[in-house]
Amino acid sequence: MKQRIITAIIAAALFIPFVIYGKVPFTILVLAMAVVGFYEILKMKGISLFSVPGFLGLLTLILLVIPTNWSNKVVDAIGYSSNLMVVYGLMMLLLIYVVLVKNKITFDEVAFILLGAFYVGLGFHYLIETRSYGLEFVVYCLLVVWTTDSGAYFVGRKLGKNKLWPEISPKKTVEGFIGGIVIAVIFALGMQAIYPFADGYVSLIFITIFASIIGQMGDLVESAIKRHFDVKDSGNILPGHGGILDRFDSLLFVVPLLHFLHFASFW
Repeated sequence: MKQRIITAIIAAALFIPFVIYGKVPFTILVLAMAVVGFYEILKMKGISLFSVPGFLGLLTLILLVIPTNWSNKVVDAIGYSSNLMVVYGLMMLLLIYVVLVKNKITFDEVAFILLGAFYVGLGFHYLIETRSYGLEFVVYCLLVVWTTDSGAYFVGRKLGKNKLWPEISPKKTVEGFIGGIVIAVIFALGMQAIYPFADGYVSLIFITIFASIIGQMGDLVESAIKRHFDVKDSGNILPGHGGILDRFDSLLFVVPLLHFLHFASFW
């Protein structure tokens, strides 16, 4: 626990200044985290990032992560009509490579690489896009994820009796799940009281509940992946916390959700 707390404080101290400043430094940091996360998910499958398929997957990931205005410049530079065409081209190259190596890498592995690139890439892409809307929105995203995670942990540890999903994550409880939602709502309302950023308290409560639930499902998805590949953590870059995916699994689900709610005028 002590190591976990110390790591969290140091990581936050390094991460928060980038969040506050935003712009290119924040984009580069998020891109670097996405690359590490992609490396972690490939490693679970036994695929090297430094192989031909890993490299093509990495190019796909980078194109998915970078801001829309950056990817548009890449697309214009190579003469394509959209970045989707570039991603399609990379997928074709991966499938051609399967033929060239005579199934030494399989269709299933290509599918895993592409799904991994979308899973990691789009989540981190929307983290960058959310920051571009304004600091308050990305702060809210982080607040919901961190308070949900902390609330679920401490409430579950103190009051948890009923297992939530033991086949996937044996330590998670129903009480912790609910506690995480309640704590997230309390902190979101506190943020709204200090710095009003949402249209109203009622809509904020519903959005926070929804985001907290989706975030915890993202955590369970990562747990399911790790259980399938029989690994404890996705990586070991953060002592006491595991890897990048272990810490950002919820965020990868929450930020796309809030992005779509933003454009749907729910704020």
